[in-house]
Amino acid sequence: MKKALPIILVLLVALSTTGVALAQDVEYGPVTQKIVDNNEVVCGINGVLPGFGAFNPELSTYEGFDTELCRAVAVAILGDASRVNFLEVPAAELGVVLRIGDVDMLVSDTNWTIGRDTTWNATFGPIVFYDGQGVMVRNDSEIADVSGLADMTICVEDASTAESNLASILATRGISAELNSFRTLDDAAQAFFAGEEGCDAVTGDRTALISERALDTNPSRYLLLGETLFRQPISPVTSQDDPQFAEIVRWTVYGLMNAEALGITSENVDEFLESDNLEVQQLLGIGDTPSGSYLGLQNDFMVEVIRQVGNYGEIYERNLGAETPFSLNRGLNNLWFNGGLIYAPPFGG
Repeated sequence: MKKALPIILVLLVALSTTGVALAQDVEYGPVTQKIVDNNEVVCGINGVLPGFGAFNPELSTYEGFDTELCRAVAVAILGDASRVNFLEVPAAELGVVLRIGDVDMLVSDTNWTIGRDTTWNATFGPIVFYDGQGVMVRNDSEIADVSGLADMTICVEDASTAESNLASILATRGISAELNSFRTLDDAAQAFFAGEEGCDAVTGDRTALISERALDTNPSRYLLLGETLFRQPISPVTSQDDPQFAEIVRWTVYGLMNAEALGITSENVDEFLESDNLEVQQLLGIGDTPSGSYLGLQNDFMVEVIRQVGNYGEIYERNLGAETPFSLNRGLNNLWFNGGLIYAPPFGG
């Protein structure tokens, strides 16, 4: 690993508002070094999943919940949310692109499983979204539960956990049904919505199916079955080859969650810079609190992250909330004191 920048250059970089000012005795990890050298974070995303990560031709960029987590990491390291290069990655290629270094991180609606954790050379970050697998059918099919899928063909994303999970469930329950694999969930969903032969139902993460349905011309034609087949915890993923970068991703995400819990938003973050609340000071790197320096970043890196991207709740509402076509209730993805599972350790020493 390369040594940190000389102190004079460190000071110049800090003055230029980037986030790569490290202490003299800190080394860059290989992925962090690559990001600094290239002045961009290469982020693997689904790319065709509305609300989470999809291309907006009007803005000529990708947008969604997942993409904003990538942008938050870009701010933490480079000081600029625009310094992200998005790469569309289908489920079958997620582990490959991570292992060979085509991406710096994955935020691709990626479910955390033991197989992926141990075979991808991967470090999974905090769970950023709690989901579950579901099945969508047509309302006029009169299918009420999974047992009604007998003799049906279910469309699914190839090499996804949804594919292996449903195959296991069908076998365990003795349900005779076929799986029809597509390159992406979006391809599977569009074939289902188009009424193509061999697509009697479609399976995937429940929220993904809801987001796909929301953009259909007649969403009321489709029913998401009530049963949640498997838990699907979604996490950002980095390579085990760079523990430092994994820590940066982890604590940037935790920072977004802590900011929401403390009421710090993109609009009011500057008002908190004079706060005498110790927890606020630690999160924002105010005074003598050493938060950013633990990661080799500017001590107040979260100030700029929040200023440019917002907190966890802002990201959720902007992309998936009530004012979007998806209108996803936060449910388990609410903060712990609001009945959800979103909980982050503090920034204290």
